[in-house]
Amino acid sequence: MDAIECIKTRMSIRKFKPEPVPKEVLVDIVETALRSPSYKNSQPWEVAIVSGEKKEALSKALVELIEKDTPPKPDIPEPVSWPDEIAKRIKENLAKRSEAFGIDLNDPGLLKKSKTANSRFYGAPHGIFLFQDSSLPTWSIFDMGLFAQSLMLAANAHGVGTVPQAFLIDHPAAVKKFLDIPETKRLILGISIGYPNWEDKANSYRTQRVDVGETVKWIE
Repeated sequence: MDAIECIKTRMSIRKFKPEPVPKEVLVDIVETALRSPSYKNSQPWEVAIVSGEKKEALSKALVELIEKDTPPKPDIPEPVSWPDEIAKRIKENLAKRSEAFGIDLNDPGLLKKSKTANSRFYGAPHGIFLFQDSSLPTWSIFDMGLFAQSLMLAANAHGVGTVPQAFLIDHPAAVKKFLDIPETKRLILGISIGYPNWEDKANSYRTQRVDVGETVKWIE
């Protein structure tokens, strides 16, 4: 798979096969992602991969927090508003997904169900959590985005699926305590990873992208 194909075929997977990814493949995926660029080669990323019974136990703990309606307290505050153009794009995507799956994704009652599915890693055999030291500046969060994208592309090149999940960072204190991560670390992102279940309808939907003309200003 060349780089262009890898970028264009990557998608968020929301249903996985239970078979674990061999450890040597996971190691290769992370080693590849370590080649990501970062400000002054600071390499601000730290990675925790949870599998097996430990992953199931963490999943159970997170689901319990959701069932108790424990208020989220992420290390990175979630967006509370969007510019009109972006808000419109989000609304259109939700409408298309709702039509594709025959459900109303704007229904507030589905939020808890969605968070629960996230906390169960969509059935993936592994969960990846990305951390960085909380003393790092905002710029280092951008570097983490570069690392996360590299990791997901490297996984795709191996035929392994991923999905970046904001809901997995709703309760950072619980995650850090379970994974024995110091409180001085900032939880940036959760990623489910495993082999995609292509027979499941959850993986049939592909999001659209804006045209080049809508996002690029040409100065000639």
